[in-house]
Amino acid sequence: MSLATETMIRTQARTRKRGMLSYKTRKRLVPFFYVAPATFLFCLLMLFPMITVLRYSLMDGAITKKDAAFVGLQNYVTIFNDPVFWQSVGQTLYFTVMSVIFHLLIGLAFALLLNSQRVDPLIRSILRVLYIMPWLFTAVIIAIIWRLLLDPNGVINSILMTLHIINFKVEWFSSTKTALHALTFANIWAGYPLYMVSLLAGLQGIPKDLYEAAGIDGANEFQKFRYITIPQLMPIIISIALLDFIWTMQVFPLVWMTTGGGPIYATEVLSTYTYKLAFSSYEFSRASASAIFILIISMGATYFYIKHQKAR
Repeated sequence: MSLATETMIRTQARTRKRGMLSYKTRKRLVPFFYVAPATFLFCLLMLFPMITVLRYSLMDGAITKKDAAFVGLQNYVTIFNDPVFWQSVGQTLYFTVMSVIFHLLIGLAFALLLNSQRVDPLIRSILRVLYIMPWLFTAVIIAIIWRLLLDPNGVINSILMTLHIINFKVEWFSSTKTALHALTFANIWAGYPLYMVSLLAGLQGIPKDLYEAAGIDGANEFQKFRYITIPQLMPIIISIALLDFIWTMQVFPLVWMTTGGGPIYATEVLSTYTYKLAFSSYEFSRASASAIFILIISMGATYFYIKHQKAR
């Protein structure tokens, strides 16, 4: 074999090898091309705004000043020294925790009722429609409904006065003593259907053999509920509760449309506190610091949610 022929064969072999490597490389890159549009949208609509807000929180006079200076953590120190901020944190936690607890209790009670074989099927169908109705309304409609119901001249006061439970017209959303509780009650009413639907699906997925075996062993209804129903529903309960905690902590429309954070900061939560800083006081840097604080709390709850999902 001549030298020229050998050289040509080696060249062709290297060319084929490079072609094979190129093909393998393209094959590896194909999945990345598929997810590239979604990744781009995620960065554009979520990651970029989050980074921008973080940058604003480290500046003095962001947006309002052309030459905004870098001040580090000064904005965080400022809001941490604000008593209204800590009041809003406490009220946010009360609003969130009470909502999650009663969402769970009411949702579980209604799910058990709708899953019971002792209730007539027609009545169960009617109750399903009635119980899920709060889920059909937007936050604005819910706010209007409860502002009308809890008006001093509204239905709630009329019923309570007729039953001689109260002897005067209570200003539910205008009193510092009752505003936060009334707001929490309205949010509980609006949010329990999510739990009801999820837990009802979980109840219908529990094998009946477990209850039959427990009945043969002499277990009563409470013991069946405690040792069969609750353990079977626990993964759903934990998942829904963590998601509800994240969502409820960031509730804004319902609070703004009912009380606006008042009276006298009685219903001020982190979402309204941040909104007022940004669009009432035009303190965008401090508002960004408050928003980052909310983000950190939400990310903490999200971490536990993801960890629980992986454990499942």
